[in-house]
Amino acid sequence: MPYADVNGQRLYYEDTGGGADVIIFSHGLFMDHTMFEPQVEALRDTWRCISWDERVHGKTESTPDDFTYWDSASDLLGLLDHVGVEQAVFAGMSQGGYLSLRAALTSPERARALVLIDTQSGVEDPAKTAAYDQLIDLWGEADEVPQEILDFVAAIILRDGWSGTPDWQAKWRTFTHEQLNQAYRTLVTREDDVTSRLGELTMPALVIHGDSDAAIELERGRELADALNGELCVVEGGGHAANLTHPEPTNKALKRFLAKVQFPES
Repeated sequence: MPYADVNGQRLYYEDTGGGADVIIFSHGLFMDHTMFEPQVEALRDTWRCISWDERVHGKTESTPDDFTYWDSASDLLGLLDHVGVEQAVFAGMSQGGYLSLRAALTSPERARALVLIDTQSGVEDPAKTAAYDQLIDLWGEADEVPQEILDFVAAIILRDGWSGTPDWQAKWRTFTHEQLNQAYRTLVTREDDVTSRLGELTMPALVIHGDSDAAIELERGRELADALNGELCVVEGGGHAANLTHPEPTNKALKRFLAKVQFPES
């Protein structure tokens, strides 16, 4: 299996291989690289697609140390170094968007464009964090995760009645208490709102946002697109992981956007 030793972590990644047109996908909290399978399948004939598992997620082997999304941004850039890619489109969903923005702010010359899915540039809504705290406490205290907790998490991330929900719930059952708390601390303790720095990012940007996203409201997506002078694609009926539950409109917008930033010789 492909691993990259970066910043003391063993990052698992998948790489379709290909030419100079590269896009790297970064997943959301409690997800993994497979959440981008619909996009990789749609793009692999024309783009080199790299997807990876972030710290304490998926198959990546992580240290137990606390980390920030700036650390995760460094992981992304280190992974690109490992696979010999100088420049790529940074595509991220939710926390994957947080780290993609930070990677672009750290090394703007390496971000050919940004694709930001159901994410934001600010910090968590305190009202929502209180409810999330209670959820994580109940999850972490249980020897076996109650189904009602898994259903609540699914309601936040995935749309109700989506056929793929049981498979993701099976993955969530495998999270250890340590992984759960480590990942969640990174989310809720970030205090670095990067909104004021978005003007530094001049590369093309596409913001994709579900109009039924319960975790990050559509208005946050509109604000992000405006601040980046980017395009906005609103996915009707899409929740927090709109690219996964609604791949057709997501892929249509993605292909249209990427055609504009593709290298002429590709």
